[in-house]
Amino acid sequence: MSAGADATYQVLVFSKTAGFRHDSIPAGVEAVRSLGATGGFTVTATEDAGAFTAANLANYRAVVFLSTTGDVLNDGQQAALQSYVDGGGGFVGVHAAADTEYGWPYYGQLVGAWFKSHPAIQQAVIRNEDRSHPATAHLGATWTRTDEWYDYRTNPRPNVKVLQTLDESSYTGGTMGADHPITWYHAQGKGRSFYTGLGHTAESYSDGNFRQLLLGGIRYAAGVSSALTPIEGEAYTSGQGVQIANHAPASGGKTLGYIDNGDWAGYSQVSVAGAKTFTAKVSSAGAGGTIQVRAGSATGTLLGTVTVPVTGGWETFQTVTTTLTGTATGPLFLVFTGGAGSLFDIDTLTLGTDGPARVSPNVHVFYYPWYGSPSVSGAWRHWEQGGHTPPADIGADLYPALGPYDSGDTAAIDQHMKWIRQSGAGVLVYSWWGRGGYEDGLARRVMDAAQREGIKVAWHIEPYANRTAASVVSDVQYLNQTYGAHPAFRNAFYVFESLKITDWTPLDQVTATNIVLAQTTDTSKIAHFSGMYTYDAIAGATAPGWQQAAAYAKQHNLVWAPSVGPGYIDDRAVPGNTTPTLTRDNGATYDKEWTNAINTAPTWVSITSFNEWHEGSVLEPAVARSGYQSFEGAYGKTGAAAQTAYLDRTRYWVERFQPLSAPTR
Repeated sequence: MSAGADATYQVLVFSKTAGFRHDSIPAGVEAVRSLGATGGFTVTATEDAGAFTAANLANYRAVVFLSTTGDVLNDGQQAALQSYVDGGGGFVGVHAAADTEYGWPYYGQLVGAWFKSHPAIQQAVIRNEDRSHPATAHLGATWTRTDEWYDYRTNPRPNVKVLQTLDESSYTGGTMGADHPITWYHAQGKGRSFYTGLGHTAESYSDGNFRQLLLGGIRYAAGVSSALTPIEGEAYTSGQGVQIANHAPASGGKTLGYIDNGDWAGYSQVSVAGAKTFTAKVSSAGAGGTIQVRAGSATGTLLGTVTVPVTGGWETFQTVTTTLTGTATGPLFLVFTGGAGSLFDIDTLTLGTDGPARVSPNVHVFYYPWYGSPSVSGAWRHWEQGGHTPPADIGADLYPALGPYDSGDTAAIDQHMKWIRQSGAGVLVYSWWGRGGYEDGLARRVMDAAQREGIKVAWHIEPYANRTAASVVSDVQYLNQTYGAHPAFRNAFYVFESLKITDWTPLDQVTATNIVLAQTTDTSKIAHFSGMYTYDAIAGATAPGWQQAAAYAKQHNLVWAPSVGPGYIDDRAVPGNTTPTLTRDNGATYDKEWTNAINTAPTWVSITSFNEWHEGSVLEPAVARSGYQSFEGAYGKTGAAAQTAYLDRTRYWVERFQPLSAPTR
């Protein structure tokens, strides 16, 4: 159920009724479809409660309960919805969604309040209490309209943020008094819930104001919010040393240029209030350097810094970004530092209010925390594989830009998370070799760093000694218990070499609330799993069996997560290995695999890998070094730009899979 080329995310509309059935439901479904067509999301409408499984809900950014009534979900389906929302998903309740699941306490908390009664349909005045929310920003202080006005068993206000209330003096039959909430929202676990009591009549769904309210609620639940409009670098209002430079490829044909060490530029029209990220499109045939982001003046509060690399030319642009900290206000000032001579140019800049997100929750990259160095761990770990002697001689055909680092080094972890965010991948799949092991001991440190960059952490359950189906179930339970409360935790589990175990029946204990994937395209081998992935990036170049696997997954509401990779070479790590080598072909291999994957309409795309250096499948920046391969020439890039070529190309493909307009859920 992958989104189409122009869609940014998917929404599930559920309208099953086990009590009163509203004749406005068809109009409501069509209205949400129409909103999606223009609002950047695709809609799946269903009355089949079987859609509520962990695997299927993973396809959607938000679920809309459209005038559902009565007991519509069984225990397993309830557990799946609860896990979905508490794990970061979105819920939208419309009208009779409050007349649903009275026997399930969690649902009452999720929707905010249960329905009690209503008078006859009539006109009433709505007070728009909060007009800062996307659901109400288009409305005035009051709104007069006709609908069926619900009273609720309890006032939800203590537990929600109320957007709209009813003026009971404007109609007859209301019983809640002076404080009568009718539309509200709140955080629910790691997710979001929005509810409106409006929407009883079919006419509501052709009312532009109501449709905009509904769209705003869906966008809130889906976690969609926008960054500020890009600002032209040359639009500075004060400065020292800087000038406008003409460069045809730049936005508007001009840049902020002639930047030397110590120069600065101020933007009186740009406030830093609420800014969480700074992004700039830059070029440099000079020394490169650093941008300091400050508030109020060139010596004002420092909010963050970002390094500008040498891009290889004044008309060769690259995007740099950094997280901003603090709560300072005032106009934006940029201060520039670096070496001698010209440093860099700035084409456009953006202050974002969404934090460090803009990554895709549906692109997952395999991550390996198993490297060690004498300075941190007391000895080399993994870098010496194949009989090598680090640091100059390592068991890999490419050489890391960070050198042979230690996976426990906080600085290395932080840089990894920044690079993963740069790639657009929103989930790292953590190589895990069992409880109490080396990787288990580093997991929380990696999760802390991932959270700072808006990235989630899923789990690659590796083939540790004596692994069984029952032990994997125990692993899933252990990981949930140990790390499930962490905000970066993702309850998705990839089981490597799953075919080595023939009976996976025990998985039924955990798949109602977790997503567990088999490594195969053989659909006869995935009973009890939530879906499948391939891992093997070599196979991605030809994608054997992918279409059949994808079709099967879609038919059975399973997750399909084909794996793509930029290439494969392990000659130094495994001398004499007969595994075929897959050349990168300056990026053509990676492009081919992404194309093959997207053509199967996957649920997720998984990437092999961020940093499996022994197999040469890395996206992590590699440097040109004698005796080693490098990324020089990839996508026509050289120097520093080549080092991050595969990170940047990943973002290119992520945008074409499911464009990045929202933070992760």
